Parts: sequence; C-alpha cells; structure tokens
Amino acid sequence: MIKIAYHHLYTHPLPEGHRFPMLKYELIPEQLLHEGIITPANLFEPEPVSEEIVLWTHHPDYWMQLRDLTLPAKEQRRIGFPLNAQLLARELRITQGTIDGAKYAMQNGIAFNVAGGTHHSGSNWGEGFCLLNDQAIAANYLLNNNLSKSILIIDLDVHQGNGTAEIFNKESRVFTFSMHGDKNFPFRKEQSDLDVPLDDGVEDDTYLKLLHHHLQMAFDQAKPDFVFYLSGVDVLSTDKLGKISLSKAACKERDRMVIQACKTKGLPLQISMGGGYSTAIRDIVDAHCNTYKVAFDLYH
Repeated sequence: MIKIAYHHLYTHPLPEGHRFPMLKYELIPEQLLHEGIITPANLFEPEPVSEEIVLWTHHPDYWMQLRDLTLPAKEQRRIGFPLNAQLLARELRITQGTIDGAKYAMQNGIAFNVAGGTHHSGSNWGEGFCLLNDQAIAANYLLNNNLSKSILIIDLDVHQGNGTAEIFNKESRVFTFSMHGDKNFPFRKEQSDLDVPLDDGVEDDTYLKLLHHHLQMAFDQAKPDFVFYLSGVDVLSTDKLGKISLSKAACKERDRMVIQACKTKGLPLQISMGGGYSTAIRDIVDAHCNTYKVAFDLYH
C-alpha cells in the first residue's frame, strides 16, 4: 500500500498572508479521497522528529535557536515569517513524515509527504519558508542507519535546492540534481552535483527534452539505491512566482518520467510536494494530485 504522510498541523496555524498557498496541504488529501484515488488507510500521521536526528544535518547553534525560539529577527526575515512554537512543531512533523515515508518506500516502492520539500534550509540557516530540510534530514537518516549507500535527490521545484546542495556539498554518497529557474530565487545559488538552470518562459517541449537528458545523466552518475523527489508545481504557467510556462499536462509528464524511471530501475522513491503559488488554488491542487495519480497508476 502506498503511504502518505499528513497531519492537521500541516495547515494550521500559519501567519496571515501565508494561509492561501498552504490550503493545498488540506485540499490535496481531500481531493484524492473524494476521487477515490486513496482511502484513509493510505494516510498516516507522523510524530515530531527527534533532536538527535535533526543534528545529523543541521548545525547545533542553528537548531538551538529554532528550538528555543531565539532565532535573530534578521534570520526570521530570511525565512519569511516570524518563528513560533506552532510553526516549529509543524516542521518537526513534516520532517518525520519524510523519514517515515522513506522507510515505507523501501517496503512498497514509493511513498509521499503531502508537505515537505523544504530545500532552502541549509545546515545553519532557514530561508524561503523553510526551517528544516526534510529530505536532507531523511537522506542522512538512511545513511546513518545503513539503510542506503547512495542517494539521488531530484529537485524539480522551480527554485534551486540551494540548502540541499550546501548540506551535501562534501558528501559523495548523496547526489543532488536541481533543474530550476536561473533568474529566480534564491539569487545566490549553491552548487549542486548537477544543476540545470532554465531561462524564463521555458515551455513544455524544451523542458521535457532537457529533463529527459539530464535525468538519465543523474541516474548514471549517482548510481543510487534510493531516490528522493521534490515535485514542486511552481513550474506551471499560472504560477505567480515561477517564471516558467509549463502546462498541467507537461507537469504531469514530468512526474511520470521521474516515477517511471525509479519503478523501472527498482529504486525506492520518496516524494515531497514542494512549492506551488498559482492564483487559483485549484490549479495547485490539480497539479499536485496528478503526481499521486501517476504513482497510483504505475504502482497498481
């Protein structure tokens, strides 16, 4: 059975001004249940991740400032909203959801986190609405527990996975692949193992051809035994922040290419949702739900 991490804290509470894009975390499982793609049995509620596991990835000084809610105001502005205990509790459960999902993926081939994809958080900073880097923490969990020897992180959010790249810049067992808007946030990029910068306005055919070529390159170079995939839908033409011009159909084909490749190669795959900021919430939810539909079609 395909397992999906979801908790009510994924959607509540968030600061005013950030609640609209976060509605998707509630609406995605509701839509999948409504359409009969999943049943309640597919969903699981993660517990908070432990401090010990966080410290395998993040610097102790940064973590303690998060834990004690003493992060300087300047660093909170970099994250994009004021830090509070409820936001931290949310992040801790999201992170554990990705770890649990990775373990479920080893059993069932694939697993999801309705949230996650917090790839702007580096070893000692938070940024771009990201406090802790869920997939980086989960990757280190697998390595430190001898559950994996070679990991590929595929990041197809429109923004570069700068935090993930920084965390693993000296870790040969983790290969980071980011395909992102060249002129988009973050404006100071880190160096992934494989970066594919995109011009503004890239459309379906060009995007999919680039992905086909570089996806195979990433698998060839990484030789992974486990894959994480960040499937942000801020690549849509309707996205307010993305500057890329993909249709929903192309976004779905993007997901099919990644998921099919992992299934064909027999590689367990954990997927976190990442960004999505279209004006209409339906566009965001539909595109994210397509990721699940592709997976359920391929794994049933």
